[in-house]
Amino acid sequence: MAGVFSGFFIVWVIILTGYAVGRRGVLGPQGQLVLSKFAFYVASPPLLFLTISEADIARILSAPLLVAAVSAVATALVYAGIARWALHRDAATTLMGAQAASQVNSANLGIPIAVFVLGDATMVVPVILFQLALNTPVYLTIMDTLTDGRRPSPGSVLGNVVTNPMIVGSGLGILFAVTGWRLPEVVYEPVELVAGASIPAMLMAFGISLVGASPLRRGGSPRRDVVLASALKLLLHPGLAFLFARFVLGLDGHLLYSVVVMAALPTAQNIYIAAVRYGRAEQLCRDTVLVTTVVAMLTMAVVALLLS
Repeated sequence: MAGVFSGFFIVWVIILTGYAVGRRGVLGPQGQLVLSKFAFYVASPPLLFLTISEADIARILSAPLLVAAVSAVATALVYAGIARWALHRDAATTLMGAQAASQVNSANLGIPIAVFVLGDATMVVPVILFQLALNTPVYLTIMDTLTDGRRPSPGSVLGNVVTNPMIVGSGLGILFAVTGWRLPEVVYEPVELVAGASIPAMLMAFGISLVGASPLRRGGSPRRDVVLASALKLLLHPGLAFLFARFVLGLDGHLLYSVVVMAALPTAQNIYIAAVRYGRAEQLCRDTVLVTTVVAMLTMAVVALLLS
């Protein structure tokens, strides 16, 4: 247990350092954006590659992937049912809210939590693969149709998947793990150095993003929708992950703990980016990201207390 909370402490120290950097404006107005892009496009893909290339692929792509998919889809469907039939939201707003209630921050927080709290970076891989390779192309395709009637071709959808740097890094890692290939030492070392910058960059960027955050502002926030999405994300999503993993798949021990912690992660920040892109549910997605980001650490700590 001490090791678990030590992991949370490390994560929070780096986040708070990023917050202090953001408050003082050390990196300028574009600091958070630059750090995020550096982590996403440059440092995280080699980190995933190195981690997965040395992992047991059968273990990470079986039960954890199933738990990630089932718990996320079930949570999204619950939100969609309530938003559509009780709150009477339109289809596009309902879909974006459902994503805010079910998509987790698998990069900026998922990777650091997997490393420092779970002690196994591969536990975030099933979540990344489900969200980026399966869920995201589907919901973006539906949003394209709902907002402007454009029907993307299968080729354009596939192109978005295979050019995603996280998917590329994960795919190469799987290839190396299955074939037993290894990078030459002279190549491995610089790749490892770049990968090492991923986690601090992600956490620092995350801390900077919290500067000036003011969720649930009166008159400017759809509070009922935000509370619903946040409650489902923080409580129902990890709860469903636990029930499905424990009583359907029979998982226990560290694996059960790991899949529940991954489900307890806060809402992915890229949901807000998508909301802005489509001009739907921007305030809902923004505030859900902020609320779950602040509260999720407490939720994950409770999960750690109960299951670790």
